[in-house]
Amino acid sequence: MKKTVSIIGGGPTAFLLAAYLDTSKYSVTIYEKNKTAGRKFLVAGKGGFNLTHSESITQLIERYTPSDFLEQALTTFSNVDFSAWLDEIGIPTYVGSSKRVFPKEGIKPIEVLQAILKTLQEKGVTVQYEHTFTGWDNKGNPIINKKSIEADYTVFALGGGSWKVTGSDGNWLDAFAKQGVKTNPFQASNCAFQIDWKPDFISHNEGMPLKNIAISCDGKFQKGEAVITAFGLEGNAIYGLSPQIRAQLASQKKAIIHIDFKPMLSQETVLARIEASRKNTTQILKKELKLSTPQIELLKAYLSKDDYLNPVSLAKNIKCFPAEILNTGAIDEAISTIGGIALEAVSEYFEIKKMPNQYCIGEMLGWDAPTGGYLLQGCASTGVHLAHYLNDKP
Repeated sequence: MKKTVSIIGGGPTAFLLAAYLDTSKYSVTIYEKNKTAGRKFLVAGKGGFNLTHSESITQLIERYTPSDFLEQALTTFSNVDFSAWLDEIGIPTYVGSSKRVFPKEGIKPIEVLQAILKTLQEKGVTVQYEHTFTGWDNKGNPIINKKSIEADYTVFALGGGSWKVTGSDGNWLDAFAKQGVKTNPFQASNCAFQIDWKPDFISHNEGMPLKNIAISCDGKFQKGEAVITAFGLEGNAIYGLSPQIRAQLASQKKAIIHIDFKPMLSQETVLARIEASRKNTTQILKKELKLSTPQIELLKAYLSKDDYLNPVSLAKNIKCFPAEILNTGAIDEAISTIGGIALEAVSEYFEIKKMPNQYCIGEMLGWDAPTGGYLLQGCASTGVHLAHYLNDKP
């Protein structure tokens, strides 16, 4: 007789677990509280559908915080494995110029979701919709729609605390804490960061991008672009620094980032180009260094007249412009969250130490990663890693 696996939560983490479970050994049921599955998956796809990232596994692992927590899972199911699996289910992929991995041009997020659900159906996985988890009974069985669900193994894949509109609201946190499972409050990650811009600067530059830049915080660098908003800054050049910024905010109530407007040039080269030109300073920045108008106006707004006209000071600020971060954006507007189930509360195969045969995978766990395919890859890898572990059980 088959053993039973109940998966609570119907997102990518649950899908990959179910896809890799041996359904000749297990009867697998996914319980999803919404009327449809994968709502956050579809919303994420509207902004550029990064499925994973193509960099080497060594580099990939280092993108995660803490990097050692997911190392075994990422090795078990790497970015190469993920792309190969997608191809197997009829979703060919390609590597973009950013080295991110996307579905082949023309394939929409809903088509990817449909291909995944079709694969699960063919494997005999049951998906129950409008089934909401609310806690446990006195025997430790999860309660779904006010009924106790008995299973040989229960796996929670309930997501993080952002994007409530998709059902990813983090309301499960208190239920786990009441069971004695160590949890941490949710914090925004891959989110907007607050900067108190000068009124004149923001009135002219709100919504403008800072392209081809690098931002650093506590020795970590992130290349990309950021958008100037009334609230502060957002974009991939700052999202990847979320752990460092949050750490500074926690310890110092503020954080300092440094913006490099010309990451491909050394400070010496920047200085040489400024000193070699006979144009006025603003024209040098436009013509010789190809800085954008928002970049130039940012330098003008925050440097004294002497520093702006001094080649040495100007070159230094072009390469290392300081900005003060005051806070993170709202959790519900963040792309992802950090917090949830404390990493020390689970085993290397994500079993809850205080609750045998019950597991937590995906964004529920307190690991962090930048955008660009890393979040989805991390979720997928935890699911497949657990599937292999359960498949090997006697």
